[in-house]
Amino acid sequence: QVQLVESGGGWVQAGGTEQLSCVASGKVLQVNKMAWFFQPPGRRRELVASITPTGDTEYSDSTEGRFTIVRDNAKNTVLLQMNDLKPEDTGVYWCKAKILGFDDVGRVGTRDYWGQGTQVTVSS
Repeated sequence: QVQLVESGGGWVQAGGTEQLSCVASGKVLQVNKMAWFFQPPGRRRELVASITPTGDTEYSDSTEGRFTIVRDNAKNTVLLQMNDLKPEDTGVYWCKAKILGFDDVGRVGTRDYWGQGTQVTVSS
């Protein structure tokens, strides 16, 4: 079974840095677009950044220039390097990936997978 496992997060002072990591594991055949989403308290989940297998990236207006998304295709991993963190960056971060793989009953298919979510709290 395919799963995305996140690591990183925690408490950070404003102006500080944090790196989030997400790895796809299990019966993975191919990982397509990978992305990070963010949900501030009381608000909807929104896209932070995405990256294609060839390295094309997109960023939200609020994070461009401060956050960097990179991936390692050989390790099925995506990282989010967050610099100059602000209190408004506080929230839960999820990674998402479109993955071709085997499900828990052995069927092959492509679907979106989500990580478990990790909390980032930026104190002022």
